[in-house]
Amino acid sequence: MFNDYSRELLRTGIIEAKAGYKQSAQRYLDRAIYSSNDHEELAEAWYWMSQVVDDPAEKRRAVENCLAHNLHHARARRMLAILDGKLRENEIVNPDQLPPAPEGLRAADAQRFMCPKCGGRMTFAPDGQSLVCEYCTRTHALGFASRPAGEKDFITVMATARGHGKPLNEQVFHCEGCGCEFILPPSQISAACVYCGSPHVVNWESEEQLLAPDGVLPHKFGQRQAVKLLVNWVEGGNIKPEKRVEMPRGLYLPLWTFDIGGVIEYTGETCESSYDDDNAIALIGSGKRGQVKRISDSYPVLVDDLPIPASRKLSAVFLRLIPTFDLRSAQPYDPRFLANWPAEVYDIPLAEASLDARGRAYARYKNDLPNLLPETRILGSSSAGMAIESFKLLLLPVWMTELPFGGREHLVLINGQNGAVASDLSEKKAKTGGLMEWLKDLTGEG
Repeated sequence: MFNDYSRELLRTGIIEAKAGYKQSAQRYLDRAIYSSNDHEELAEAWYWMSQVVDDPAEKRRAVENCLAHNLHHARARRMLAILDGKLRENEIVNPDQLPPAPEGLRAADAQRFMCPKCGGRMTFAPDGQSLVCEYCTRTHALGFASRPAGEKDFITVMATARGHGKPLNEQVFHCEGCGCEFILPPSQISAACVYCGSPHVVNWESEEQLLAPDGVLPHKFGQRQAVKLLVNWVEGGNIKPEKRVEMPRGLYLPLWTFDIGGVIEYTGETCESSYDDDNAIALIGSGKRGQVKRISDSYPVLVDDLPIPASRKLSAVFLRLIPTFDLRSAQPYDPRFLANWPAEVYDIPLAEASLDARGRAYARYKNDLPNLLPETRILGSSSAGMAIESFKLLLLPVWMTELPFGGREHLVLINGQNGAVASDLSEKKAKTGGLMEWLKDLTGEG
């Protein structure tokens, strides 16, 4: 009865708040907070209290009290981000209103990199720390920050259109070198000018519909080393290509990573026994009465940097290569990393990737629960208490080529950080030969 009374007070307070009667809503919400002892009800009451008070200090106190009862309360976390200046109210998506259609073309800024000595084009060197001039070979140390790539709050970003949207179809760039304008395809965020050859990189700060990368794992070696790694992999697998193999092409591929917390709720049976018997759990389901107790509890969830490919095109092979990267060594995003290196834009939105990440984390914990709780027979579980807390968008270095074998082209990806190789040809075997001869000019062997 008491809980029903507090719930009715909360319901009336929310109705009054939505109707715009703030003083009346405050009275009902105050009484609901005083009467209730349920954390979910208290969190909801404090959240609505933050909506009907005008004083910023009182509004912040109400939001903090809401989060004290439910740390994963999405609307309260969003409100706190607004109060802290991390999120603007005009950026928040209105779920009851369709977003405006994007324009066909859109102007964006670009950055170009010129040698301070001769004015030649500078590209990112495979040493991971400098730009090098293609003409006078002058090197310029970049002085990248040593701090790790930062993470973004998931709830804050999901409140805006950027968390749900995909890249625009076309984007227009203006070359500062020769003055021409050109279109950069949606699958790239860096390119060379088609006229003067100046390398350009998207200025992400001016692009409101895309999320900027948070970190980059720089390329560590050039094409010559990539060719050697490819040759070693082909010969080690006794694979004979059926025709000439294209040289590996260096690029960056996008990757989402998610931190997931909360709890996985479960229902199970445990054995109550006064005997010190390691096999007491075997009594469960044996039909003996008084030995089994039904329980409902939760187990804490903690997942750090769960990787999800951000591009559909290469995701199958890319998934095999992801475990070979050291994601902890990612450096904060700097556009200079992309000088003369194409980088693919994500085409899997944050919202879609987060659902995949949550599903994978739940499947992992659901499968591991019997081992984590050996004294309990798990009957059922729920992911309702799990929440994504933060995320990163990383760019990973990859060398890519296609291997003609078995009547079709097989994709081969080489880890640009440590040289690991992944392909959809892993189960295919054939007679060795051919590839080294075709690439001997590049490798300097043969």
